[in-house]
Amino acid sequence: MVNENLKKELLTVDTSSLVDKVVERLVNLLQQKKLKVGDSIPKELELTETLGVSRTVIREALTRLKMMGLIASKKKKGSVITSPDIFGIMSRSMNPHVLDQNTLREIFEIRLVLEIGMADFLFQRITKEDIKELREIVSNEPPVAQHHLFNIDHEIKFHGKLYEITGNEALKKFQRMLLPVFDYVHKSSHLLKEPYPFKTFVSHNQLVDILENGTPEDFRNGMRAHLENHFVRLFS
Repeated sequence: MVNENLKKELLTVDTSSLVDKVVERLVNLLQQKKLKVGDSIPKELELTETLGVSRTVIREALTRLKMMGLIASKKKKGSVITSPDIFGIMSRSMNPHVLDQNTLREIFEIRLVLEIGMADFLFQRITKEDIKELREIVSNEPPVAQHHLFNIDHEIKFHGKLYEITGNEALKKFQRMLLPVFDYVHKSSHLLKEPYPFKTFVSHNQLVDILENGTPEDFRNGMRAHLENHFVRLFS
């Protein structure tokens, strides 16, 4: 009985490994055929013959590609290439309670890089109406917000508007996923060093002043100063 159970486990591992390899080969095959979004992929039988595996393995591999959002079933066309919802897929696992400590810290660092790096996009695309809206957002923040290291409600409103101004939809979606993780890491003393005696930093209001009268380089420096206390907790 023990040997029989072991045999079943080995077969499961072998099949899984084979499907993994077929998924990779399928993606490569679709690239070689230069198929684009909306194009039909080869039929199961053709794939079976081309890749030299059973239809069962092909079906499992195709199921995985569907779960990844790379293909979808269409009436009268069979399976077609699709543009995957990358951020939808990522959001399913972007839960701070299930991510390991290294991943959480790295996500925290990614957001810092994005905030500093968006300067040129902002200055290319910002309008007087955007400046006005940012002023309104800042005016509605309680005075204490100008002296806090991080408050997620204020961050969502102010920084969310900055991402909106960039006009980059991918950035906006990514930011919405990053903020809860950023908030979680910020509040976790086991992931970052304890907050140091509070340092002077550039406020939201000062960042708006830079956007209205400064340069992209001024903004990069200003945003870096705005985030200084986060860097202190990472590196000190």
